[in-house]
Amino acid sequence: MLYPNLSSLFLALKTMGEKVKLTCTDSLPAYLTTVVTMCFMIAVTFAIVFGVILYRISIKAALHMSDYPAARSNIRATVKTTAAIINLIIIIILDEIYAAIARWLTTLEVPKTDKSFEERLIFKTFILKFVNAFTPIVYLAFFRGRLVGRPGNYLYVVGSYRMEECAHAGCLMELCIQLCITMLGKQLIQNNLFEIGIPKLKKLLRRRKSEMDTKQEEELNKTLQRHEKDHFLGPFVGLSPEYMEMIIQFGMVTLFVASFPLAPLFALLNNIIEIRLDAKKFVMELRRPIAAKAKDIANTVKDYQVSNPWYWYNLLRGLSKVAVIVNAFVISFTSDFIPRLVYQYMYSPDGTMHGFINHTLSYFNVSDFQPGTEPLQPMHLGYHVEICRYKDYREPPWSSTPYELSKEFWAILAARLAFVIVFQ
Repeated sequence: MLYPNLSSLFLALKTMGEKVKLTCTDSLPAYLTTVVTMCFMIAVTFAIVFGVILYRISIKAALHMSDYPAARSNIRATVKTTAAIINLIIIIILDEIYAAIARWLTTLEVPKTDKSFEERLIFKTFILKFVNAFTPIVYLAFFRGRLVGRPGNYLYVVGSYRMEECAHAGCLMELCIQLCITMLGKQLIQNNLFEIGIPKLKKLLRRRKSEMDTKQEEELNKTLQRHEKDHFLGPFVGLSPEYMEMIIQFGMVTLFVASFPLAPLFALLNNIIEIRLDAKKFVMELRRPIAAKAKDIANTVKDYQVSNPWYWYNLLRGLSKVAVIVNAFVISFTSDFIPRLVYQYMYSPDGTMHGFINHTLSYFNVSDFQPGTEPLQPMHLGYHVEICRYKDYREPPWSSTPYELSKEFWAILAARLAFVIVFQ
């Protein structure tokens, strides 16, 4: 008898009462495959995020060169929205691919028990889905606008594309848009439409296939019993996918709630709807699960592999602790909250915010542009421009250390780090 894989052979031998013990040599290829594959999938996620960055840069440049005034007047809104939608589509597609890859990798490892199988599957699925969902958001929150350079010394990628900057008001608004579209899109499409639509489609295909196979049989007109009708329903595979949805949603709600305060409200509304959709799915679209005793959530391992509750609790507890740190850095580094406080209490002559914008701008001598990078006819002003302003904390060109980071920059950085520590 031939077995398609190691897992099938292991299960067959186990049912025959034979003890099977895999040595380290037997397990090493599977573990190496798991590590290499997961690293590759994470690298694919980073590469796709970098591709979306190039899309934003190129589309923004193309719209700036457009001859249509309407296209030039809504460049930022167009680029932000389309990039967020592209990220959402990629996240949904990769989520399905990563779930299948995580199950395949876990099968290769041939765990001894259902509990071990499910816990390894949860770990792999969580890592891949978490990286997939939050990589674009982390980039917008902490990296965009900090890898740009300065006038005269900009950072370029792929030859002549300059790294994208934040808007004058910062990246907080774009982070909010990305979170809103990603969270609402995942909840509406992946968590609701897919959960109802895919089981219905599978049920229809199974019924069609069954009708075609039994077309020439004599018992075609026999009335089907209840258990026969239930065979057309989808199989019950456990509650782990439902818990994983809640874990990712919890991360969306807590990790960046400082930039998207409406996230808890949208999560509440989604959960109210999803409770009823899940109830309909489990009652009408899936086969009835075999009853098993459980003292808590996810504690049955007899017929449907579901891991121990401590696994889910630890994930929630870990996300809660990380959320405090992430929100501290969002408030401190992504928003202008700390620079405003520093200016008001350290540099403002009258203790107000008057002059704050001017304080955030540095000076640049246009003669210091690198050849070929200076703007053509800047602003169409009709007169020669010698000095321009840009948002940064750097020394002016007439100082002894031109364009170096100024004392204000280090004072604000110290205040930001102090806020992060106090926020904990």
